[in-house]
Amino acid sequence: MSIRAKIITYIILSILSIIMLLPLGWMIDSSFKGMDEIFHYPPTIVPAKPILSNYTDLFKQFPFGRNLFNSAYIAITYTLLAIFFCSLGGFSFAKYEFPGKEILFSILLGSMLIPFEVTMVPLYVMFRRIGWIDSHLGLVIPGVANAFGIFFMRQYAATIPNDLLDSARIDGCSEFRIFLQIIIPIIRPAMASLGIIFFMSSWNNFLWPLIVLKSPQMLTAPVALRSLQGALFTPYNLIMAGSVLTTLPLLVIFLILQRQFISGIVSGALKM
Repeated sequence: MSIRAKIITYIILSILSIIMLLPLGWMIDSSFKGMDEIFHYPPTIVPAKPILSNYTDLFKQFPFGRNLFNSAYIAITYTLLAIFFCSLGGFSFAKYEFPGKEILFSILLGSMLIPFEVTMVPLYVMFRRIGWIDSHLGLVIPGVANAFGIFFMRQYAATIPNDLLDSARIDGCSEFRIFLQIIIPIIRPAMASLGIIFFMSSWNNFLWPLIVLKSPQMLTAPVALRSLQGALFTPYNLIMAGSVLTTLPLLVIFLILQRQFISGIVSGALKM
């Protein structure tokens, strides 16, 4: 690629990046403005009088600290369980032979085509009968054996040499010990990538928590922000502040783990 082509490419990518970052910048900017300044025309790029009261009022008037904790607790618990079960399922499909394996795997892949809206009502009825409505269990348990996660880990685990596993069996390792001490260290990049995907998916989940959770103390952060919208008045300044606090953990986690995420995705793509 010539120098001129590189310069044009960088300019185009820079412009596109700025365009994509504009909503994020506007959200952060608005979180330091009062209601009057948010709707001021022409809009101000930098707050005339930056204020921090939006953040303090959000925690004083609403249990938003509890809501953030709920989101973190649910996302971390779901991510850890999903990574474990998906890794275990992917390893089983990759390295074991059992009756109906191909049929079960085909059914597993076919389940990825079913929209969540189709299973939402049956899940709600079932959870209502077992008492999981307005409970965090209803958000953690569904999806811990995620079809996409099992498929992703199966493709990664399929490239591990069988001789490595046979050597461990000769040394007297149990199957579960082989999984813990041999398989997991090898598939760690894929687990990191899958963990970021699962965490972000759970943290941003809105529709199912909106249906399952009822009491204000049990709400997750995205649902709590939605509950701030009223029929007659909506405190957009508080919503912007809450949106910044809700987005910040995702940015921090991705920036810290971006190398592992990219490495796992690229390795998984090459192995597929």
